[in-house]
Amino acid sequence: MKLKTVYICQGCQYETPKWLGKCPECQSWNSFIEDVVNVGKPEQEGKKPANRIQKNLPSSKPTLLSSFPNPKERLSTKMSELDVLLGGGIVEGSLLLLSGEPGIGKSTLTLQICGNIAGQGKNVLYISGEESVEQIAIRAKRLSITSASMSVITESNLETILNLIEQHKPDFIVVDSIQVMSSDELPGSSGSVTQVKLCAEALMHAAKLWNKPILLIGHVTKEGTLAGPRTLEHLVDTVLYIEGDRYHNLRLLRSTKNRFGSTNEVAVFTMEEKGLIEVTNPSELFLEGRAPDAIGSCLTCTIEGTRPFIIEIQALTSVTNFGYPKRSSNGYDLNRLQMIIAVLQEHAHLNLTNQDVFVNVVGGMRIEEPAADLAVALAIASAYRKKPLDSSAVAIGEMGLSGEIRNVTQLEKREKEAKKLGFSKLISPSLYKKIAQAIGSQVK
Repeated sequence: MKLKTVYICQGCQYETPKWLGKCPECQSWNSFIEDVVNVGKPEQEGKKPANRIQKNLPSSKPTLLSSFPNPKERLSTKMSELDVLLGGGIVEGSLLLLSGEPGIGKSTLTLQICGNIAGQGKNVLYISGEESVEQIAIRAKRLSITSASMSVITESNLETILNLIEQHKPDFIVVDSIQVMSSDELPGSSGSVTQVKLCAEALMHAAKLWNKPILLIGHVTKEGTLAGPRTLEHLVDTVLYIEGDRYHNLRLLRSTKNRFGSTNEVAVFTMEEKGLIEVTNPSELFLEGRAPDAIGSCLTCTIEGTRPFIIEIQALTSVTNFGYPKRSSNGYDLNRLQMIIAVLQEHAHLNLTNQDVFVNVVGGMRIEEPAADLAVALAIASAYRKKPLDSSAVAIGEMGLSGEIRNVTQLEKREKEAKKLGFSKLISPSLYKKIAQAIGSQVK
């Protein structure tokens, strides 16, 4: 076996014999890490790889889909929000990946899932390469997890982990985390591209071979992306990402990939002393503490997956002390905010050239869809004219560059959610076709 030292980009797997500051393939900076690869022996002349591959192919035949039995019931996590996100529960033999920023609650959520599954009489194996058994036991005691069918071990060697799974045959396995696992078959330290890829592939084969679900916990980089090779996300069946501000108690769990369900759902939790608590009605949580006649405040209804949320948009305008006014946004796209300000100046005749504009989405939510454009515009107009909006109104609509207000999808579902929470007035494109007309009607 012949080894060679190379440098591999963590973003796109571009390989180079020397370290580079900027990747020429994906243009990312400081993304190269040192690794060791097996060069192997070159192919001997005269050999035909196609013939060799054809000779070694196993004899097999296709199978009719109709011959397969009905799928078994999924393994429930006893957390309705999470079960809906997964498409009905955890599929047997699946490989899941949970990632998020440090301190966001990955280990807490995982331990709660293990406790709920163990409470159903299932055998659970929690493998940690970062924490000791005593540390996990302290967290389990805080979360009131006392199931006798849950086992914990501190181990980071891949071969030992596979032997444990083969011997004990647990019903659910957790590996915390994939970046600290390493194999004796490859040189180099844990966390390298080849080590992470090899360990993930071995665990994937173990999950399919023994038909046992395995949950991997993954680290994220400082940019917020999943650490390790991109192939890690392609190997697993489901990718879950938990997000939120560590200084606030709101946590959102999203599914960016799911082979057994939809990727349009989102689960909402709050971080409490007893762990992550499900939020069955997130709209009430987002509106908690809202002042009835607040200036610069407007409600909107956003769709996350198939669920509508009533969200409060806050805006503040103040005379700038510099020649160039500042535009700041928290939870809303800054480029879209600048577009809305330009439309307000051009078509609603609001002079914001000397105004600093700040926009905030209350509750730590991040709005991606354009349905909140009208609410953002009305909140800015309310803050600029120092006049409150109707506290019972919900604004829904997309803004165009010519000042028109356009319809959005699933308007009936948004309207139903607003009426369910007691908001009787809906400001929509059906009422106002132009942004100047809407502002003139709502902010007199």
